[in-house]
Amino acid sequence: MEEAKQAKAEVHSGVYGAHQSRPRLHDCIKRTGYYWPTMVQDCINYAKRYDACQFHANFIHQPSEHFQPTVASWPFEAWGLDGVGPITPKSSADLSYILAATDYFSKWAEAIVLREFKKENVVDFIRTHIIYRYAVPRYIITDNGKPFYNSLMTSLCKKFKFAQHKSSM
Repeated sequence: MEEAKQAKAEVHSGVYGAHQSRPRLHDCIKRTGYYWPTMVQDCINYAKRYDACQFHANFIHQPSEHFQPTVASWPFEAWGLDGVGPITPKSSADLSYILAATDYFSKWAEAIVLREFKKENVVDFIRTHIIYRYAVPRYIITDNGKPFYNSLMTSLCKKFKFAQHKSSM
């Protein structure tokens, strides 16, 4: 039993321990070669009672809200946009960002690579790769990043008469 205590302590908070949660702690101990019949329950109890983990646990300080599903009734009605990057190493053409859009109805994706992730690039992408190819969407969903929320995007939305919604964090 002393060996089990030592194994739990070392895997959970030792030199290589990452203060894993209950199922992860059990898997890590098994991979190190230990097993005992009450191992799963012992790992659950150990993680529940470890003071530092309980003190520094993730607390959600925001009241819960119901999720609202994103529903598209027809193809190309609603698009989700996001940017990826910077990607290292850069490509041979010095490109290090990806701007991607996904249609919520068909899951069709459009993407381009960019040298810089700027608001001008986003507006141009929406105009040329979404509106001109597939028609004006009813709405688009983006995160709260500066390339997505700015005066250029607002004017594009007004010009083509579609809405822009923010995604949840």
